[in-house]
Amino acid sequence: MKKDIPYRTRLAPSPTGALHLGNARTFLFSWLRARSLCGEIIMRIEDLDHPKVKPEKIGEIYTDLKWLGLDWDEGPQSLNPEITTYGPYIQSERQNFYSEAFEQLRQQGDIYPCTCTRADIQAAQSAPHAGDELFYPNLCRDKYTDPEHAERESGKVPAWRFHAPQGESVFTDNFCGTQIEDLQLFSGDFVIARNEKSAAYQLAVVVDDNAMDITEVIRADDLLPSTHRQIALYEALGMRPPEFLHLPLVIGEDGRRLAKRHGDTRISQIRNETKTSAQKVIGWLAYTMKFAEFGEELSMQELLLRFDLKKIPHKAYVVREKDLQLLGLI
Repeated sequence: MKKDIPYRTRLAPSPTGALHLGNARTFLFSWLRARSLCGEIIMRIEDLDHPKVKPEKIGEIYTDLKWLGLDWDEGPQSLNPEITTYGPYIQSERQNFYSEAFEQLRQQGDIYPCTCTRADIQAAQSAPHAGDELFYPNLCRDKYTDPEHAERESGKVPAWRFHAPQGESVFTDNFCGTQIEDLQLFSGDFVIARNEKSAAYQLAVVVDDNAMDITEVIRADDLLPSTHRQIALYEALGMRPPEFLHLPLVIGEDGRRLAKRHGDTRISQIRNETKTSAQKVIGWLAYTMKFAEFGEELSMQELLLRFDLKKIPHKAYVVREKDLQLLGLI
């Protein structure tokens, strides 16, 4: 772990939609954690999910975060715009970094071309799967000699999968504790690039967090399984992993991650269409982490004095009607 450099974390929004209350809670925690440790915050836009990316949402995300009172030390619209040491800070402008890592993995024999569709993988399932998580039974691992062979046989450009290591992957999360997973039993080999020139999420975040000297990655706990994959990539690339901290989600009463189906919980909706103040939103977010009473209004600086990791519940926060009423959303 990166113990020998000052604390650095990142805010890494994806412009696939508007910032909502669940995103804001994670970003608020990241800000509090960094400022309590006299650390630095880097803004990085993760815009590699091409079909869903909405470039116009990037400016809205900056506006929403600043309205809440969050700031950051590096990246677009930062406190120190003259600092560009770790840029570019937008993933779509960092393809050369990903290409270098991709080529290293290919030269090491750690990745291979794969032409399987989701339907192919579903048809090969030997047991039921949960949600969007599909086990990949390594169908293409020894199927093709090279990507040209794969394209000739299938008629499509192959994706690239990483040889998931055998045996248990173990790490200690700074909130959730010890995590153990066997990737070959849980997920099988996983995708690291959509094609030779287009990195996927798992590879991009590893390369970026390493290049930007991130010491702690903070995100929601639905991404815990991704951490085992990313640690395997760090090790294959000869990189030292950061520490990780995964927070419980904000969910609806149906037990699912907060989304459109639960109503309009966008920060922009609160900011533009209600009379709710930023301080009331901050107070409510603090309430979900046990830092405030229901209905309190707080500034970021006031909340910073109350920050205590040990107070945060180890279960998801369920948004109910009283929460939406308080925030002026119903």
